[in-house]
Amino acid sequence: MHHHGYLWLGTGLHQVKDGIRRAGHPDFATSPVPPLELAHWLLKPPAFVRGTWHDPKEAAAWFGEQVRPHTEAFVCRHDHEALGDRIAQAADSAAGGEDVSGGWWLTRQRYLGVYLIACTPHRFRPDYPCPLAGSPSAVGPRAVVSGP
Repeated sequence: MHHHGYLWLGTGLHQVKDGIRRAGHPDFATSPVPPLELAHWLLKPPAFVRGTWHDPKEAAAWFGEQVRPHTEAFVCRHDHEALGDRIAQAADSAAGGEDVSGGWWLTRQRYLGVYLIACTPHRFRPDYPCPLAGSPSAVGPRAVVSGP
């Protein structure tokens, strides 16, 4: 088993329009907006994968690296104070084969979503193929691309 990392930073208003967030929508595959179901990230093109890890601690470290630069923009002070615990929980959840989802409201009505999605097999969607299947990047760490 491994985890793929996904990242989204955008206006929260995009999350309200849930049609594009559904796997059956014609624009679902090309939209960077997070899907309604976490496992549906695996149905998006490989270009959305920001990294792949077999080690849950490395995956959780990436999770934290994506969030930390935005902490000063957190709308809720509690989110800032609880970040260390949230990253530790991410490592524990990933080690258990679970998906990890983190979402934070930022200033200027922005939303940051950071996701670690279990793959091969996914706990609830074992029939979903690995988005990187057949690619040399499917095994081991993958270069992390910056930006959403």
